[in-house]
Amino acid sequence: MRSSRTVFRVHALQRMFSRSISADEVSSVLVSGEVVEDHPDDKPYPSRLLLGWIGPRPLHVVAAYNTREDEEIVITVYEPDPGLWDSEFKRRKG
Repeated sequence: MRSSRTVFRVHALQRMFSRSISADEVSSVLVSGEVVEDHPDDKPYPSRLLLGWIGPRPLHVVAAYNTREDEEIVITVYEPDPGLWDSEFKRRKG
């Protein structure tokens, strides 16, 4: 979903800083990333896990959508661990 406003949770900002991930990179994943997991029943808002590529670097962005406020809420951001994900970073191992 694309909203008129993106909100970064404190946790997401902390992770972005510690992992050297910029807001522009996260925005790129929000715009053009692929949904690899969809969680429509999450509370308080439906969420999804997106996969995007920044050059050769894969990024996962967990975001929720608040329809009432028309805002995308970035919950966390990370580079997926190859030990936990398949080679395309689309499915969890095991």
